[in-house]
Amino acid sequence: MIIKPKKIGKTIDEIEEGQSLSVTETIEDSQLLLYLGITNDSNPLYIQHEYAKQTEYGEPIVPSVLLMGIITSAISKHLPGPGSHVVNFSINFMEEVRHYETVTFQFEVIKVDKMKDVVTISVEATNSEENRILDAVVMVKPPVLLAEESEENN
Repeated sequence: MIIKPKKIGKTIDEIEEGQSLSVTETIEDSQLLLYLGITNDSNPLYIQHEYAKQTEYGEPIVPSVLLMGIITSAISKHLPGPGSHVVNFSINFMEEVRHYETVTFQFEVIKVDKMKDVVTISVEATNSEENRILDAVVMVKPPVLLAEESEENN
């Protein structure tokens, strides 16, 4: 069996302030059930319709950590990409997200710190009604190529 090595994401030298990315996700039951199964989070607000009807939300909402996971997934896959590592995460939730809601996440590199080998990415998410649901600032250590690997690739 031949295993093709995965492409490494952008290194700090390949990232510039102003680079951006947009990701749109619709929150489906399968994602919610996977989250609840993996975390063993049994908050009835996330899945039990009868319980949620008794709350201020009126229906089940999406766990905040699931939304954070969508953000870190986009960072790991796209900007900077494979091999990157989140080192700091600050987030504010303005509005809850309902099941089956479509959310668009806008990512923008706002700082590249080559001395600390960290990029800072601003994230703003809106729902289908254009309401802002969250703002985040994520500090990410981009992948670092080992000297011998980068020489082999040249």
